[in-house]
Amino acid sequence: MSSPSSVLLAILCLLCFLNGQGMIAKVAANSRRQHDNPKLLTDSHHDLLATIVGSKELASELMVYSYRHGFSGFAAKLTESQAQKLSELPGVVRVIPNSLHKLQTTRSWDFLGLSSQSPSNILHKSGMGDGVIIGVLDSGIWPESESFNEEGLGPVPSHWKGVCESEDRFSPPIHCNRKIIGARWFIKGFLDESEILPDRSTEFFSPRDAHGHGTHVSSTAAGSFVTNVSYKGLGHGTIKGGAPNARLAIYKVCWKVQELGDPSCSQADILKALDEAIHDGVDVLSLSIAFSSIPLRPEVDDAIAIGSFHAVAMGITVVCAAGNAEPLAEMVQNTVPWIITVAASTMDRSFPTSITLGNNKTFLGQAMFTGPEIGFASLIYLGLELSAAGVYQSLSHNTTMVAGKVVFYFTTFGLGTVRNASAAVKEAGGVGLIVAKNPSDDLGPCNEDFPCIEVDYEIGTRILFYIQSTRSPLVKLRPPKTFIGKPLSAKVAYFSSRGPNSITPAILKPDIAAPGVNILAATSLRDPLGEGIVALLKAMHPNWSPAAIKSALVTTAWGNGLSGLPIFAEGSSQKLANPFDFGGGIVNPNGAADPGLLYDIGKVGYIQYLCAMGYNNSDITRVVKQNTKCPIKKPSILDMNLPSITIPNLNNPMTITRSVTNVGAPESIYRATIETPFGTIVSVNPNALVFNSTVRKLDFTITISAIHRMNTGYFFGSLSWADGVHVVRIPLSVRTVFAPL
Repeated sequence: MSSPSSVLLAILCLLCFLNGQGMIAKVAANSRRQHDNPKLLTDSHHDLLATIVGSKELASELMVYSYRHGFSGFAAKLTESQAQKLSELPGVVRVIPNSLHKLQTTRSWDFLGLSSQSPSNILHKSGMGDGVIIGVLDSGIWPESESFNEEGLGPVPSHWKGVCESEDRFSPPIHCNRKIIGARWFIKGFLDESEILPDRSTEFFSPRDAHGHGTHVSSTAAGSFVTNVSYKGLGHGTIKGGAPNARLAIYKVCWKVQELGDPSCSQADILKALDEAIHDGVDVLSLSIAFSSIPLRPEVDDAIAIGSFHAVAMGITVVCAAGNAEPLAEMVQNTVPWIITVAASTMDRSFPTSITLGNNKTFLGQAMFTGPEIGFASLIYLGLELSAAGVYQSLSHNTTMVAGKVVFYFTTFGLGTVRNASAAVKEAGGVGLIVAKNPSDDLGPCNEDFPCIEVDYEIGTRILFYIQSTRSPLVKLRPPKTFIGKPLSAKVAYFSSRGPNSITPAILKPDIAAPGVNILAATSLRDPLGEGIVALLKAMHPNWSPAAIKSALVTTAWGNGLSGLPIFAEGSSQKLANPFDFGGGIVNPNGAADPGLLYDIGKVGYIQYLCAMGYNNSDITRVVKQNTKCPIKKPSILDMNLPSITIPNLNNPMTITRSVTNVGAPESIYRATIETPFGTIVSVNPNALVFNSTVRKLDFTITISAIHRMNTGYFFGSLSWADGVHVVRIPLSVRTVFAPL
């Protein structure tokens, strides 16, 4: 007996452009015509599905989406047995189940050197991103925000072919303009996958954002200038997106359902949105979305990887978040090499709050609340570790003890638990909350602006000692202030997912890091900046490929903080950051605008990658639209021309090839400098690259060998090419592995 039907995605041509070869005879005979006519392609999808379900009428009923612009495929409601039959048909490369993904930022742009007051930075050289269209796949947009005003913008770019869709409190004549030039919504896949449907009282069946995440991402990427903005007086200044003159195309694919927690996003909807975005004419795509679990073969199982491949093949740069899995190794998401994967960092801004104890000792915590100073009030410690359940349970039995007092707790939990605890303390009549936790700048306001202050465990222990050694402990809490610049330095954020890449260890992920903590935008959430910077680079260098843009970002990123000191990574204990935390480093937009050399990747590079991953010749032929035969000896992923080198298993000496293209002064000489990973010997041949007006591209090799025959963890270094103006740096990550004797 067949199982109940569910939505499955039939990828007719693996990561491919439209090509009818291998489909039923009628479709194969008209493949070129189908490519030019989406309706013919949709009809062929219905015909193919009808061979499985028995009739065209039933096929139409079961079809959810037809993917017909950037690639060929469809989503349909099928039983497991029907899906099996479909997967066995000629021309069907992959059938994958629909599933749900999860959503994973004033000062930030000045911190990155993009002040609107400086006429010499990339912000002004690129026209602030004018002419570039950023497609945002997320939870929609709140169009009334001032960040999306069209003041000063010219006509809509001529290459735009998209639309604004009208529904549920979203009216194109009112809510679309020269800033928001497109808005679509996709929910069919979510409705067929989720057993719990969105509540119309808390969600909008339209491009309108009910959660805030999409609005936040859109405004940080391309928000217009809005002056005199703060969070209740904190972080005061002018907010803007990374590319204030870029345009926004909104694709709502993530839906708010209270029972599911964070908004969820269906694979079928994501793939359809990517298909439409390619057709609409976007230049950059932003997806702060990740799989609930890491797929073993993302090239064929992950809608983001599949759709983004076709976008990149069309010259569209795709930017994705590394994920929010916190500082655990091998949890980084969006790991395919054609995506720019961005980790989250903090920046040089804090909100210090003074805590004065009854013994007149003062400590500094971090907080985001406003209001009057809380004069000396009683300070109590209830003796329990803070958790959502624990605090409610303890306070339900101690309401008289809490009323009018400041409560102190220890916790190993994050911001959400602190917010829940503050609500419980307030409900019990408390006037404030102090929480000792892992050091982290992942800070946010508590419910209803309730005073909740975070300190580290060291300060927390001293506060606890005071409480336990004093008959009537007291505390005074002052509202926080905004502190900017030295001696503060950026860190990799606690929540940001870390490498190494568990699926393809030789591909470094994340690629770069960018500020993603306490970013004041149309709404304040935690997402790394990235799309806006890519839009500026695209506006300044419209002919650069997505791989070239990635190279420029990685090779010019800051490996040290702006002060010159090393960058740390937050965790259970802070440590020096390495490439598995931040890739090449924290993004340096002005440096990326003039990188000197580029590690570019074209069609040959992606053929090499697919061959190395074990895909067969017929599948790769469909990808590249030409007959392709992988070499008998499988190529090495290590030779893919990435702006990084990661060797997960070094035993015998290994030689790796790279190629660089000069985009600086034609007459240039670059010399190599190596920071050698511990326990290895690294050499480069040649150690100088000489470019002139006729020589723009040169190859070189890197040979790496181990000094000691022993198993180790990863050690890190770098290879830099410098010409006196540019320093083009790529990270080296090496682990030596020897079989036991």
